[in-house]
Amino acid sequence: MVADSPFRPQGSGSRVLAELARLWDQARVHNPGRVTQKELARVSGVPHTTVNGWATGAAEPRNLDQLVQVGATLAAWANEPLPSARDWDRLMAADRARPAPAPADVGPPAPAPAPVSAPVSAPVERVRVGVIPQPADCFQDRQVAEDVEAAAGEGGTGAPVQVLAGTGGVGKTQLAAAHARRAWRQGVQVLVWVEAATRDGIVSAYARAAARLGLPPAGLDDPDQAAREFLVWAETTGRSWLVVLDDVRRPKDVAGLWPPAAVSAAGGQVLVTTRLREAALAGADRRTVGVGTFSAAEARSYLRAKLGDDVPVADLDALAADLGFLPLALAQAAAYAANAAIGCAEYRRRLATRLLDHAVPGEDHLPDGHRRIVAATWELSIDEAGRAAPAGLARPLLCLTSVLDAAGIPQAALTSPPALAYLTSHLPDPPPRGDGGVDAATVNKATVNKATVNAATVDEVLRVLHRHSLLDHDRTAAHREIRVHRLVQRATRENLVARPELGPRLFAEVAAAAADALLRVWPPVERDGLGEILRANTTALQQAAGTVLCNPGAGAHPLLFQAAASLGHAGRVTAAVAASAGLHATCLRDLGPDHPDTLAIRGNLAGWRGRAGDAAGAAAAFAELLADMERVLGPDHPATLATRTNLAGSRGQAGDVAGAAAAFAELLTDMERVLGPDHPATLATRHNVASARREAGDVAGAAAAFEELLADRSRLLGPGHPDTLATRSHVASLRGDAGDAAGAAAAFAELLTDMERVLGPDHPETLATRANLAGWRGQAGDAAGAAAAFAELLTDMERVLGPDHPATLAARAHLASFTGEAGDAAEAYAALEALLADRLQVLGPDHPSTLTTRRNLARWRGEAGDAAGAAGAYERLLTDLLRVLGPGHPHTVAAREELAYWREAGRQ
Repeated sequence: MVADSPFRPQGSGSRVLAELARLWDQARVHNPGRVTQKELARVSGVPHTTVNGWATGAAEPRNLDQLVQVGATLAAWANEPLPSARDWDRLMAADRARPAPAPADVGPPAPAPAPVSAPVSAPVERVRVGVIPQPADCFQDRQVAEDVEAAAGEGGTGAPVQVLAGTGGVGKTQLAAAHARRAWRQGVQVLVWVEAATRDGIVSAYARAAARLGLPPAGLDDPDQAAREFLVWAETTGRSWLVVLDDVRRPKDVAGLWPPAAVSAAGGQVLVTTRLREAALAGADRRTVGVGTFSAAEARSYLRAKLGDDVPVADLDALAADLGFLPLALAQAAAYAANAAIGCAEYRRRLATRLLDHAVPGEDHLPDGHRRIVAATWELSIDEAGRAAPAGLARPLLCLTSVLDAAGIPQAALTSPPALAYLTSHLPDPPPRGDGGVDAATVNKATVNKATVNAATVDEVLRVLHRHSLLDHDRTAAHREIRVHRLVQRATRENLVARPELGPRLFAEVAAAAADALLRVWPPVERDGLGEILRANTTALQQAAGTVLCNPGAGAHPLLFQAAASLGHAGRVTAAVAASAGLHATCLRDLGPDHPDTLAIRGNLAGWRGRAGDAAGAAAAFAELLADMERVLGPDHPATLATRTNLAGSRGQAGDVAGAAAAFAELLTDMERVLGPDHPATLATRHNVASARREAGDVAGAAAAFEELLADRSRLLGPGHPDTLATRSHVASLRGDAGDAAGAAAAFAELLTDMERVLGPDHPETLATRANLAGWRGQAGDAAGAAAAFAELLTDMERVLGPDHPATLAARAHLASFTGEAGDAAEAYAALEALLADRLQVLGPDHPSTLTTRRNLARWRGEAGDAAGAAGAYERLLTDLLRVLGPGHPHTVAAREELAYWREAGRQ
């Protein structure tokens, strides 16, 4: 039928179809230009092939949800009351009660084109060879089926060869069977269903077809000759035919046995199902159709039909998501739930706590003729992939992917040195000689093979796994080149641990190798979304590995610390606090409160808490941690000394500048005693002592201390070491603090050249140096030049660090301020207003940077002419500063002075 033909299934006897036809006619009266099959399918959400099947009478509605959706659409177009689900259910029950028609293949043949060689009036015997699988219970019409039918065209002659490719369990055979049954109903004259798992199976099916067609009798004694006769017949006949090659496993099995493709005018068509995505199965005359999982709507419709209308939609959707929308898994889950008389929630609980083998029916209770449980669905493909070159690596590589993120795994992780070492260790051993020894040439060959497991080798194995539909490998994707179905992952993991004596050790090796691989490729500066992808993979690995990555024997894997800290390094300090708190809970549970890693994550948690704006809370947490560190590790342990460093720094951030300076001075004495004067940690403490003196207002003393530290770091670390360069930055800033802004700008210009040479132009420290250079340039009197420099810097910061990174937000603040200093107070105010909205969202209302933005915003409001508004803003700000920072904090004191200024200005 064409798309706009009338909905009129003639002579079907179906009350449901008759009612649909009536609604169709009424709808066309009220909406003559709108009512088409395609529009009905689009609006109702029911596949066009389903609507077409009902319209032609080729199929009757079996899915109540779809029927309700189509009926409601037609009724709305017809301006009639919407029939209820109960109304349609009654009509469906009446149709089920009527006598069944005679099967199409035993009753009178459907009209079909007459053979070219026979008179039109001569009867034509229709031939069907092979057993078409029965339709699955509650079989779903799917969009992919519509694609296949559309490609086949009217009469099944549009696309002569279609290859349905997809992983095991997605329903390829059911789709092919539905297509075959439809073709038979529509009158195809010869239909051959071939079990194509082996070459012998293909040859035998062709030979049976030759016999049924009365081709030369030699075929009965010589199947190969009979198969050739059948292929010749297919190329020369005028009769319509369809050959279905189901479950092709190796391209070589079909070599020389492809039915002819260039016969579409005569009605020949080939449909292939396979798990392979081989180039050998593609071609100019073959159309490959990727078959994936159910859509969310298809999965919901299927489960509702299987489990009943009373199951909440949320439960159906959650179960479908748990099983990754895989049709085979959904069928077996529904059968298990029905057999066990349990609901979705209980089934999901069992699925989460049991092996897959124990969450599907036994072999005697599999639904719809499924021969293998879902956990074993992919084993044949894995075995076949393992035999492909480079042999022996498919399964261990699939094991690595099984513990990572199903939504996307960076190929760089799988080609990192830890991953390559793991794969090398799992190459098969050379086969023994007949006398029990090992041939020397074989040993040498094995050694060479192990030496050549590199990135190119891994790429080859990924293509093998891709061709066998065990994963998706997309070289064009950005950092998510590999995707794996979650059930394939789970089946692989469970198969790995199936042997009690080896499983736990092998699984631990996989998890450790995957963790090492992710850690190795983590970039020092995150960009292009890679950090987010690596964190997602870390989360997936942690969920799959359980206690493997965190146990008393090995402690917490460094990857877990990296994943939590990377959030803060990317500017997401609030998320870093939450992630560190989660890791602390894990360590507390799996390692105990006194394990060094538990103490370490407590320190990280306190540090990010301070970075998030709670300096007082961070100081209190570090004080508590220090007591435990001294008790567990001792007062002179490096981790204890580091905790003292963090405690002193937090005290300074909380406003106790003098206390911080005294704590750092006391710590320096112990550092020199325990670690020595030249230890990097001792030098870092000298850096902190000098910084504390600067914060306390002793600019000259701080400058002298940093000059001495610079000399020592240059001597010990070299002039190009990052720590030496950082010290030069402080020396330059102190030069400006002492009143020489122009000299500070010149020093930063010189430092920038070295930063770009040593660290590169996009390193965060290089960007920070550019910010300092621009800032001191403005302090030296060139406000317009500073604003221009910050505008240029902001573009690079957004590209490298992202728009929400604290350094990016700080650059926006400086740009706004220097814009105001250059004479445009209104523009400064507008820019700070936009910045405040972003800082509130990213950092929260009580973060020091948010409070500073409010302070600057109030100032430029006054500078723009609204002195009274500025005073009001300072009053509201002062209330929050007193609450968050306290009355003695320098920022609170400064805000109080500025409030007085703008109050006075408002009176004038």
